[in-house]
Amino acid sequence: MSAGPTMPSLLLDQGNWDLCLDANGSIAVARPPYSTAQSVSCAIRTVLGECYYDTTLGIPYFGNILGKNPPLTYVISQMEAAALSVPAVVSATCTISSVEGRAVTGQVEFTDSDGSTQTVAFG
Repeated sequence: MSAGPTMPSLLLDQGNWDLCLDANGSIAVARPPYSTAQSVSCAIRTVLGECYYDTTLGIPYFGNILGKNPPLTYVISQMEAAALSVPAVVSATCTISSVEGRAVTGQVEFTDSDGSTQTVAFG
């Protein structure tokens, strides 16, 4: 379990998951509690080995999930562990809402060290 300060981060556009600008033309900044939710969403999207500065971060999508048909409990545990890797997240619960073919959708509900509970969707 990771506990730490909730920090601001660069704001990502929800449509294309890229940096966006604020009203002044500067790179926009996300502040808590949204920045924590954005960080959880990034953590559950990160593929193991993808981050060159820390290849231990991420979910083993290619090694253990995609094309492997693992038990849903495994996928759930990986999503929860990824959410818990975010500083300030103290608890996380993943719920799978649908499995259709190769598409899995659901959400991760998490609580941060300030006691705020939020949900991020995936799928």
